[in-house]
Amino acid sequence: MKKYFGTDGIRGIANKTLTPEFTFKLGRVLGSVLNNNEEKINILIGRDTRISGELLEYALVSGLLSVGANVMRLGVVSTPAVAFLTKSLNAQAGVMISASHNPYQDNGIKVFGCDGYKLKDDLENKIEEMIDLPDTLERSVNDKIGVVENYFEGQHKYLSYLQKTISNTFENIKIAIDCANGGTSFLAPHLFVNLGAEVMLINNNPDGTNINVNCGSMYIETLQKFVLEKQADIGIAFDGDGDRLIAVDEKGQVVNGDFILYVLGKHMKQLGLLKNETIVSTVMSNIGYYKALEAIGIKSVKTQVGDRYVLEEMLSSGYNLGGEQSGHIICLDYSSTGDGLLTAVQLINCLVESNSTLSEATKEIKNYPQILKNIKVNNKEKVLSDEQLLNKIKQVEDKLVNNGRVLVRASGTESLIRVMVEAETETECEKYVSEIVEVIKSLV
Repeated sequence: MKKYFGTDGIRGIANKTLTPEFTFKLGRVLGSVLNNNEEKINILIGRDTRISGELLEYALVSGLLSVGANVMRLGVVSTPAVAFLTKSLNAQAGVMISASHNPYQDNGIKVFGCDGYKLKDDLENKIEEMIDLPDTLERSVNDKIGVVENYFEGQHKYLSYLQKTISNTFENIKIAIDCANGGTSFLAPHLFVNLGAEVMLINNNPDGTNINVNCGSMYIETLQKFVLEKQADIGIAFDGDGDRLIAVDEKGQVVNGDFILYVLGKHMKQLGLLKNETIVSTVMSNIGYYKALEAIGIKSVKTQVGDRYVLEEMLSSGYNLGGEQSGHIICLDYSSTGDGLLTAVQLINCLVESNSTLSEATKEIKNYPQILKNIKVNNKEKVLSDEQLLNKIKQVEDKLVNNGRVLVRASGTESLIRVMVEAETETECEKYVSEIVEVIKSLV
C-alpha cells in the first residue's frame, strides 16, 4: 500500500497534513524524476476554488522552479482540463490541486503524465521513496532556475475542444447547471452558452470555503428543486473539480452515472461506435443497470471501485466507454480521464440526435433500491478483516440470495468504511445496512 498516493492522488487537511513544506518537496522530487536530462521541462498547474489552493500552488511552484522546471499556471480549472492541456501542449506533466468532492478544509494533488493519464504506479512509488529521503537533490542557480508563465487562455483552448466533439448546437434547450462553487464555475456557463443553450446557474460564486457545501453532484436535491422551479429541460451537477457529472431529468428525477452510461452506450451502439459493444463499470453499479444493458445487447465488465481501475480495464481490453455510478464517466475517444463537462455535452447531444427527453431516454432502466452509508474509522484494514463483520456480511448475503447484494469496502481517499446494500425494497436495504453499520461501530 502506498504511503501518500491514494486511488485519486494525494489527499489531506490543507496546511495540517498536506502542508506547504511537503508540497514544496513534492515539487522538487516531481521535477527531478520527470527530467530525463532535458535542459528544461514544462509542468502545468491548475487548481479548484479552495481557500488553500494558492497556498499549495505557490509551494509546488517553488519546488519545481528550484530544480529547473518551468511552470505554466492555468488558474482555476477542472481536473480534466489539466489532463487535456498537458497532452495537447506536450508538457512533461500536469498537476491539479484539488480534493474533488471533499469539503473545503481538505485539499489534494493529482498528477498527470505527458500522455494525459494519471501517473503509473511505479512512478508514484519512486516519488514516494524520494520524498521520504533526505533532500540531496541539486538546486538550480542563475539562468537554470525555472520560470513561471500564466496560461489562463488554456481554459478557452479546452472549451473549444469540447465544443468540437459534437456537431449539433443546443439551441432552444434550457439547461440548469450546479457548478458546486468549484472548478467549473467559469467553464460551464461559457461552454453551454457558446453551444446556444439557455443557461440557468446555481452555486457558481465560489468564495474559497463554499465548494461542495450542500451543492453539486454530492447534494443533488438542490438541483432537483431548481430544475422543477425553472422548468428546465435538463439539469447537470458537477463536483468540486469537475471530473464527475450527475444529471436531473425534466421531471426532477436523478440520473446517476449508471443511467448516463446506459444512454451514451445505447446511442454509441446504434451508431456502431461502441467498441466490442461493451461498457466498463464498477461493482457499485445497480442491478437494474445491468439488466437494462443486457436487454439491448450491450455487454458489461465490472472492476473494483475507482475510476483508475475502470480506465485500466478500458485500456487493457480496448473499450472506449466506462465509468462509475458516482458520475465519473470516461469517454476514451475524447478524453484520458473522467470529465463532467465532456459527459454533459455528449449526453445532451444524444438527446438532441434522438429527439427525446432525458426521462424518455432512461425509462427502460429499473433502479433497484440501494443505500450507502459511510462510517468513520481509524483503521480500515483491521475493521474489514474482523471476523464479526465478515460473519454479519455473510448472513445478509444469504438472506438476499439473488435479489440483492452487499458491498463493504474501504474508501480510497478518506478514513471511511463504505457500506452498500441493494435489495428489492428500500425497507430491506435500510434494515441490512443498519445491521452491518452497528457491527462496524462496535469495532471502532
